[in-house]
Amino acid sequence: MKALCERTQRVVHLTHNDLDAAGADAIHRRKYGDVFTIWSSVGKFPALFDAVAGAPGRGDLLSISDLGYHDGAVERIKKAKSNGWRVEWRDHHRWQSTEIASVEGAAHLLRVDTSTCATGIAARDLMPGDPVAAEVARVVCDYDLWRHHDPRSKVLGQVIMQREYRDHVRDCLIAGVFSDPVIEREYAAITRQMEKDIKKSIRHATLLCSRYRIAFAPLYGYPSETAHTIRERLESEIEVIVSAGGRFSIRSVPPISHLIAREFNGGGHPHAAGGTFAFTVPDRLAFWLLKRNRHYRRLAAVADAIEG
Repeated sequence: MKALCERTQRVVHLTHNDLDAAGADAIHRRKYGDVFTIWSSVGKFPALFDAVAGAPGRGDLLSISDLGYHDGAVERIKKAKSNGWRVEWRDHHRWQSTEIASVEGAAHLLRVDTSTCATGIAARDLMPGDPVAAEVARVVCDYDLWRHHDPRSKVLGQVIMQREYRDHVRDCLIAGVFSDPVIEREYAAITRQMEKDIKKSIRHATLLCSRYRIAFAPLYGYPSETAHTIRERLESEIEVIVSAGGRFSIRSVPPISHLIAREFNGGGHPHAAGGTFAFTVPDRLAFWLLKRNRHYRRLAAVADAIEG
């Protein structure tokens, strides 16, 4: 809060903490120069939004990207505006029509486009015609939308998961650089560790077969890559990668990941989303000892009940 109130930057960018967020931040910096960036997990977004909304805006821009709608968003926008902020919001997650209408009525600008990534929206809005911004958007969307056609995107997507390299990757993207010795060195180290972690997850995987073939596995690192490998090896249709605290990432062949996640206080995209199992102490113990718990069957039942 002290840094926020004493900032000299005229743009505050509140964004997620993955490659898409770094790409969106790079576009913001190509447009505005110096930017006060706040990296946020989905869970911390409301609290960080509150913090910025409560700080003096002085006519500056609060730009939100790669973070979806949450209850209380309209009230936070109104609070921010009353404190002198201009509020713009760009996102590519699924919003309901009522959510879009309410935020459009409160914010100065809202862009929701599920056909691209947040970096793509930012490039189109903020830097139209800029070849570097366009190339950054292509590479980032390749990873974020699970296209996997450009090998550069996989490298960057994995390196940026190490938070100490987030700013470095972002700074490379600002200049249109997609690889350098630091990125190459870290990717080699990640690849070695990732192979070990994925093998461990697969060894403890649980497969439930009803309407869909669903694989559950504990998370030891790299949820997207773990889910991809599990799908290849176990021929699953839905992969749920679960952390020790109950947070999970879900990937699915049918476009229902976001619908399942919403039943577990989460959300995301049709083919990739995240949510939370409400772990009790016995749940944590069972997960630690057996690498499985009672919530697996509940998620399978939710998947079975989705129409389509």
